[in-house]
Formats: sequence, structure tokens, C-alpha cells
Amino acid sequence: MTKTITFAIMHFTIAFAVTYLITGSFVLGGLIAVIEPAVNTVGYFFHEKVWQKYGKAELAAKPLKYFN
Repeated sequence: MTKTITFAIMHFTIAFAVTYLITGSFVLGGLIAVIEPAVNTVGYFFHEKVWQKYGKAELAAKPLKYFN
């Protein structure tokens, strides 16, 4: 859980810093730091759903290869 929390803090900080450096606005930096990770989380959820549906079928169709 600690790793997840520290990653979230890093993500918020980077989102804020990039937006602030581009716009010079603390308000926009704060908004983007909250909105972008939230939208990204929702996108990741759907990405995982699609990956579960199509990724497993693709992996099952390919033979398992070991190091040559």
C-alpha cells in the first residue's frame, strides 16, 4: 500500500509541476493534478477490461516460447 500511496503522490506532484511550468497558474496546476490522475484511473480500469477480454485470447493462441 505504501508503494501505491507514494506513486500517487509522485503522480500528483508531476501533474501539478508540469501544468504550473506551462501555465504559471497554481489553480490550473491544482486542477490538473486532481483531474488528470482521476481520468487516468478510469482509463486504466477500461484498459484492463479490454486487456482481459482480448489479451488472454491472444496469449492462449500463441505457443509458449522459452529463451533460445
